Amino acid sequence: MRNGQVSHWWQQLGEPQQRSALRGDTQVDVAIVGAGYTGLWTAYYLRQTQPDLRVALIEREHAGYGASGRNGGWLTNSITGGREQYVSTHGRDAAERFQRAMNDSVDEVIRVAAHEGIDCDIKKGGEFNVAYTPAQERRLREFAAAEQRWRFTDVEVLEPAAAIARINVAGTRAAVWHPHCARIQPAKLASGLAAAVERAGAQIFEGTTAIEIAPHRVVTDRGTVTADYVVRATEGFTAGLKGLRRLWLPMNSSLIVTEPLPADVWRELNWGEGEVLGDFAHIYMYAQRTADDRIAIGGRGVPYRYGSRTDTDGHTPLVTVQRLSDILHRFFPVTRDAQIDHVWSGVLGVPRDWAATVVGLDRRTAMAWGGGYVGTGVTSSNLAGRTLADLILGNGSELVSLPWVGHRVRKWEPEPLRWLATRGLYAAYGLADRAELRGRQTTSPIARIADVLTGRA
Repeated sequence: MRNGQVSHWWQQLGEPQQRSALRGDTQVDVAIVGAGYTGLWTAYYLRQTQPDLRVALIEREHAGYGASGRNGGWLTNSITGGREQYVSTHGRDAAERFQRAMNDSVDEVIRVAAHEGIDCDIKKGGEFNVAYTPAQERRLREFAAAEQRWRFTDVEVLEPAAAIARINVAGTRAAVWHPHCARIQPAKLASGLAAAVERAGAQIFEGTTAIEIAPHRVVTDRGTVTADYVVRATEGFTAGLKGLRRLWLPMNSSLIVTEPLPADVWRELNWGEGEVLGDFAHIYMYAQRTADDRIAIGGRGVPYRYGSRTDTDGHTPLVTVQRLSDILHRFFPVTRDAQIDHVWSGVLGVPRDWAATVVGLDRRTAMAWGGGYVGTGVTSSNLAGRTLADLILGNGSELVSLPWVGHRVRKWEPEPLRWLATRGLYAAYGLADRAELRGRQTTSPIARIADVLTGRA
C-alpha cells in the first residue's frame, strides 16, 4: 500500500516534470500565486478574454500539487456554507441566482474539458447521498424538503428500493440525488488545464515559493514579480504566507483507493452511472467509482494540525486508513477482501464562518483572492476563476454581482484555542455518529451544539 506520494491520482497519471522556476525579477499584468484550480481557471479566462494580457502563475511545487490533485473528484454544485446565509444580505433571488451559476459551472468545466481535449474521466451521473441510521434518515428528509423549496436544486428523494437499485449501500433507509454533478479524475483535470493555460499564453513558474504577497508585487525565493494585479489562490496553504496564518484554517482530508474490483462486485453494488456517493453522518464521507473500477473513499482523518501546519507529500496515519476502511466495508461488505492500494491526505481552506469567502478584488490595493472552499472547490474554483477574470478586466457581468463577491469574515482564534476547538468539535461529531450507529433515533444534542459553535447551524 502506498502512503502519501501526493495522491493516487498523480501516481496513476505520473508526476509531471517540474516546469522552470522564476529567474529573477519580472513584470507582468497579473501575477497569480498558486497553480491549483483557482489560479489555473483565473489565468485561463483572463487569456481567453484578453489574449495580450501578461499572466504569470507562481507555484511552489507543480500545478495541481495541492487539493486540486488530491480531492475526491466531485464536480458538484454545492455552495460553500449554503445559500441561506445570503438571503438576509442579498435576497432570495440572488441566492437562487448563485445556485443556478453553480449548476452552470458544472457544465462549463465539462465544456472546457471537451474543447481543450482534456481527458479527465468525466462522467455526469449526479450526486447521491444515503442515510443508513434513523437519525440520518430524519436529517435527509428535512434536507430534501428544504432543498425542494428552492429553485434550481432538482433534488429527488429515493426510497430504499430505488436507492439500492442505483447504489447498493448496506442498510439503506433512504437517499437523495440531484443531476448537477460529475465524477472526474482530479489530477488529469489539473494537468490538462495547466497545459491549456500555457497554450493560451500564460506562464507557469514552478519550484518557486511565494514568501509575501503585497500590493503590486509577489516576493519569492527566486525574485520579485511586479504586477498591476495580484491574485492569491493558495487555498489550504494560505496560512504559510506572511501575515495570513489565521485567515483560513488548513483542514486535512484523507482518501483511500482500492485495487480494481471485479465485475461481479460491481453487479452486486449496482454502481455504474458515474454517481458520486456521500452520506448524512456528521463526519461525512465521500466516494466515487473510478474509471478503472476502483472505489476511492474519503473523509476527515486528523482534521487539523497545531499551528496551522500542513504536510507536503500527503502521508496519512494508519488509524485514518483503518477508519476509512471500516466505512468502506460497512457500506459495501462485498469489498472486505479488497486490497487498499493507496492512501493520501491533503489540506483545504476553511474560513471562520465555514462559508463561501471565495472571491474578491480590493480596488485600492489591486489584490484579489479566491478560495476557502471547505472541500467544495472543484466546481467553485471554476466559477471563482471566471469571476476573478471579470473583476480584474472590469467586465460588468452577472458573475461579479453574485453574493459571494467581496464576502469577508473574521480571523480564526490564536493557538491553542483553534487547535482545542477544532479537535474538540470533531471529537463531538464522532461521539454523535457512534451514538447514532448504536441506534440513537434522533440527532445527538452534542452534534447540534457543535454545529452552533462552528457556525454551521
